[in-house]
Amino acid sequence: MKKVHKTLFYVVLGIIVLMIAVGSCTKMVDNSEIGIKFKKFSLTDQGELISTQVSGLTFYNPITTSVFTYPVYIQRVDYAPFNVTTKDAATFSMDPLLAYQLDRTKASYVFNKYRRSLRDIEQGYMRTCIYDAYRISANNYTSDELMANRAKFESEVRSMLDKSLGDEGFRVQEFTSQITPPQSLSAAIEAKNQAIQEALKAENLVKQAEANAQIAIAQAKGEAEATKVKADAEAYYNRTIAASLSPMIVQEDWIEKWNGELPDVVTGSGNGLMLDLSGIKK
Repeated sequence: MKKVHKTLFYVVLGIIVLMIAVGSCTKMVDNSEIGIKFKKFSLTDQGELISTQVSGLTFYNPITTSVFTYPVYIQRVDYAPFNVTTKDAATFSMDPLLAYQLDRTKASYVFNKYRRSLRDIEQGYMRTCIYDAYRISANNYTSDELMANRAKFESEVRSMLDKSLGDEGFRVQEFTSQITPPQSLSAAIEAKNQAIQEALKAENLVKQAEANAQIAIAQAKGEAEATKVKADAEAYYNRTIAASLSPMIVQEDWIEKWNGELPDVVTGSGNGLMLDLSGIKK
């Protein structure tokens, strides 16, 4: 019985040792990364490591060989701000955000040249490239020109990064900057914008006053025309009434007012005079 237990113990121990051995000489490289298997103690005639790119389950001798992996999905880096100077000696702060992806076909090249992780390369070579792109491009602008052409400036920086990082196997997917001008320039811009706003406000007030004046003039003109029309109507009415008073209407009005007594002197149809002598005392 003891012999069986001893045998079982050695079998389990052997399996454990085998698993440790297999684990130490195999590496699983999934499709989100690329592996570089290289010889630790051998170099090419050019002084580079002898390496090959691998993927999937990879076997290697851990004594003489090793496997290094790089992620090949998109990496994002939010860098601390850079200070750069324009050609008129104004200092701008640049706060860049970079999104990039390692070119699978250049993984061995990157490893042989830098022998660093992507995080180390980001804070070393890539950061230097970004700073140089900012510095070189900013030297072509005055502070006012840079503020007026921020999109153009950033496009120039992006083009420089596409070239410098692309040549090294890093494809730029996205690059944005928050550009902050010096405090003195910010104050000047704010004062200028305030002046523009005040000028626009004053212009609007003048336009409003002119509009109100036009409205008042139009109202006064309308009232004057209305008064004239009313006066003309009244005059026309009076003329019409006057014209309608014929001699017959005048005579009728006289008869209505007669008290029945003949006048002392009247004219006849022959235009002679007829005197009423009845009232004369003898």
